[in-house]
Amino acid sequence: MLSSIKLSPSSFTSTGFLPKRRSIPTPQFSPLPIIKSLHSAFPTQSFSSQKPLHVASIDNLAIPKNTQQRKTECQAYEADRSRPLDINIELPDEDARLEAAKRIKIGIYFATWWALNVVFNIYNKKVLNAFPFPWLTSTLSLAAGSLLMLISWATRVADAPKTDFEFWKTLFPVAVAHTIGHVAATVSMSKVPVSFTHIIKSGEPAFSVLVSRFLLGDSFPMPVYLSLVPIIGGCALSALTELNFNMTGFMGAMISNLAFVFRNIFSKKGMNGKSVSGMNYYACLSMLSLLILTPFAIAVEGPQLWAVGWQKAVSQIGPNFVWWVVAQSVFYHLYNQVSYMSLDQISPLTFSIGNTMKRISVIVSPIIIFHTPVQPINALGAAIAILGTFLYSQAKQ
Repeated sequence: MLSSIKLSPSSFTSTGFLPKRRSIPTPQFSPLPIIKSLHSAFPTQSFSSQKPLHVASIDNLAIPKNTQQRKTECQAYEADRSRPLDINIELPDEDARLEAAKRIKIGIYFATWWALNVVFNIYNKKVLNAFPFPWLTSTLSLAAGSLLMLISWATRVADAPKTDFEFWKTLFPVAVAHTIGHVAATVSMSKVPVSFTHIIKSGEPAFSVLVSRFLLGDSFPMPVYLSLVPIIGGCALSALTELNFNMTGFMGAMISNLAFVFRNIFSKKGMNGKSVSGMNYYACLSMLSLLILTPFAIAVEGPQLWAVGWQKAVSQIGPNFVWWVVAQSVFYHLYNQVSYMSLDQISPLTFSIGNTMKRISVIVSPIIIFHTPVQPINALGAAIAILGTFLYSQAKQ
């Protein structure tokens, strides 16, 4: 509680003050003197002598040489405790706080990315079981994402990116790699269980290291290369013991691995120095991939086969089939969009690590939902591959 002491010249003069001034002992635990006997010194003021007063500020304390009087204004407050607390609080460094916030943000991105990916894979497999046309299914996924982003830009929910010809020129090889990887993965899942596709796709770090080493000239420490041994060995063991092994499904997963590694590398290079955010970058990528994929999908499968297959699926499943198609298309765009928001802030190799770690949930959840039979040695191969991925992530730190 603040109190203000104002002394007029008639009540407090320098001639009456100087002879009577005496030193007041200062306690060792307080940097300011404790004012005592305030009632006797200033009978007209109301103070509490039970609590010490800490002086807040003193103005005009100096005595002018040309006058015998002065006016002093003293502001003080009653302290709840006369002894200051001896607390040493170390504030975190600004760079450390920013780094911690970035890690939390990336962690949220990864968790959301993995959850959306699980939902997509479940609905995607449902659609492919009833409608075995992976080229059209892949096209619908890209079309749904493109439509969502166009609506977002038109309604100003999201700011439209400012692009030029150079941007689309740089994006083109990324779109080609993304289209190949997307179709190859969908073809694989149409031929083999989702769990097997993702066990093979867990070997993506091996492709990433090999491509970075031999094509980009990057070098890695020996523990990184050694961690690839269990990854490759686990994938090979799972492939050899897969009950529903299919060569088309196996090759589709392998091609998808290689294509997505190039996509991630090209994407990181294309996003450096660009003002386009990760979300808008993937939106533009989806639109360009849609233009690339559509004519190939028509040539490979064709509208006539699509019409027959659609009627058959609707007659067997009912209206829920339409919902399955919409769900797999929308969730495909959402999980990829979040993954690109992550790629906007991490390296391609870190992205590959996160992409591989998510496969634990993606491998387990379809086995539970679709009751996929798994041999113990097949599960052992998957566990070895995942362990290799963990060792790889540790070696990269």
